[in-house]
Amino acid sequence: MSYQTSERYNCVVIQFRGNVMGGPDAVNLNEELHALIDVNKTNVIVDLSKVKFMNSSGLGMLIGGLTTMKKAGGDLRIANATDKIESLLVVTKLITVFKHFRSVDEAVESYKEDA
Repeated sequence: MSYQTSERYNCVVIQFRGNVMGGPDAVNLNEELHALIDVNKTNVIVDLSKVKFMNSSGLGMLIGGLTTMKKAGGDLRIANATDKIESLLVVTKLITVFKHFRSVDEAVESYKEDA
């Protein structure tokens, strides 16, 4: 898995690419999130449009990210989940844990509504 970070309005967008399977990637993501918290950027959107596969460790990585951002007073929201990833979220009931949106723009707007 690789990812790239960009900023949109009051949010940080992290776009994942490839297979999301935890491991060293989870450590890297955790470090990235803590670096964002250090500069007071706690509104995060994870763009899953380029994700081919996600296993339970990848889901755990997202849950860990959500917990980290919530503890810092922010949130981690999901955008662009493919049908395959969305069905995984439904089966695991994580669809009820994450705020999820069809597009990054919708996710960005959701943060404006919360302000």
